[in-house]
Amino acid sequence: MKDTGALTPAEAFETLLAGNERFVNGHPQHPNQNAVRRAETAPLQNPFAVLFGCSDSRLAAEIIFDRGLGDLFVVRTAGHVLGPEVLGSIEYGVSVLGCPLVVVLGHDSCGAVAATRAALEEGPAPGGYVRDIVERVTPSVLAARAAGLSRPDDIVDEHIRNTVDLLTDRSRVLAEGVAAGRVAVVGLSYRLAEGSARLVADRGLGVPAAAAGAAQEPVRAAGGD
Repeated sequence: MKDTGALTPAEAFETLLAGNERFVNGHPQHPNQNAVRRAETAPLQNPFAVLFGCSDSRLAAEIIFDRGLGDLFVVRTAGHVLGPEVLGSIEYGVSVLGCPLVVVLGHDSCGAVAATRAALEEGPAPGGYVRDIVERVTPSVLAARAAGLSRPDDIVDEHIRNTVDLLTDRSRVLAEGVAAGRVAVVGLSYRLAEGSARLVADRGLGVPAAAAGAAQEPVRAAGGD
């Protein structure tokens, strides 16, 4: 198992995807999940990636990427919608904890995207604070429509790409980190049944991502972990 103490953005990405491949293949190693690791991380944390994902209960980051205590700095909201507290949390992971990688993790059958589509096509919008989630996802659904995308999975991917763009547009910390080569911001789309994650957006890695509306196999790490 590779030491994650001082990884480049590309190495952090490879490490994350290697864990997902183990999970998909049914051979997880469950690293950093014992008493020794618990004691090591008690005084401080040194995660190698910020994982900003949907709150869906089937999207447990440490499980689907086969990681353990202190590996991932996880921020989650329904539909991975952004707000000041989310941006602040992600910037903390990068500027204070030194994470070289930020991952936006979306998934198929996303309830927030489905609710937004239903509100736009059928109305009315949900009540309470769920309405706020729908309003924040709406620009992504409208952008997908404008691009001629209609498949649910394509709309989810567009929402992931839009979230990556929002992060780098709104956060100077992330934009400067990407420009300097210290940080990469990527978008992954997770398939619930298969357990696999594929790349749909990349800022700072230079890895080809899936084009809008195009099918793509999951991106695999270049080597083992």
